Amino acid sequence: MTHIPLALGTIPFGTAVDDETTFAILDRFAEAGGTMLDTANNYPFWIEGATGDESELAVGRWLAARGNRDRMVLSTKCGARPTVPGDRTLDFAEGLSAKAIAAAAEGSLRRLGTDHVDVYWAHVEDRSVPLEETLGAFGELVRAGAVREIGASNVPAWRLERARTLSRAMDLPPYTHVQLRHTYLRPRPGTRLPEGGHVLVQDDMLDYLRSEPDLTLWAYNTLMFGAYTREDRPIQDIYDHPGTTRGLAVLREIAGELGASVNQVVLAWLIGGDVRTVPIVGVSSLAQLEEALGALDLTLDAGHRDRLESVR
Repeated sequence: MTHIPLALGTIPFGTAVDDETTFAILDRFAEAGGTMLDTANNYPFWIEGATGDESELAVGRWLAARGNRDRMVLSTKCGARPTVPGDRTLDFAEGLSAKAIAAAAEGSLRRLGTDHVDVYWAHVEDRSVPLEETLGAFGELVRAGAVREIGASNVPAWRLERARTLSRAMDLPPYTHVQLRHTYLRPRPGTRLPEGGHVLVQDDMLDYLRSEPDLTLWAYNTLMFGAYTREDRPIQDIYDHPGTTRGLAVLREIAGELGASVNQVVLAWLIGGDVRTVPIVGVSSLAQLEEALGALDLTLDAGHRDRLESVR
């Protein structure tokens, strides 16, 4: 089987996207060679009426129905699930203590209907807990066979390096994946994201990734909530600067030259860069999935990349 360098984001599965559509999307993704499914133990807790169980349960129902667990790479997360029922913020998140991680892993395995997770993430930082405790808890899960590899999400480069150094010193499995918000357009320096918990890729992280060949970047919000192409999804104010205007113009030029969509050019730019990157694509319809899959047939040559880089 050919494995494709895209991960499928599953946030709306089980809530905004019903099981029939969810199963159709997952079936098509698997048929196309897709293996990586990205979820979390709190998706989508911020939606009124949701608990955070929904995405994992929907993925678990599909895995059980298709009997294909061994063909898929399951990625899920802990640390950002509210401990107060009905809370829609991160103010009362479970955190990354050893006790919280063990309980979260047990819950995720139960909802997903599996005995192991392939990539298990610290979803957001918890600086109230020593890194040694968090890393030790992840190490216990790896030793028990409940987790294969671990990753850190929404973390700055210095904390990732500190954690990896500590893991080596303590003879524990290191983080080999990092998940951050990343797309072609760059926000104004120093701007604050309106989405709580989101952390953008910065230049120091890209520099670090280039020097650490065992690290893989999983990029989320790659298509900016659809804002590259949808008139009903305006580009956020944090991208309001001249570089965005120039970048969008070049994206559209290249898309026209290649007979592709702007979204496909963005995904191809992410996949073929100098940092090993897995773009996470969140879709709610088969048409959106087909567009994303079309990016895999797109090749950006050095000239395209030079044009895209020169205006950012």
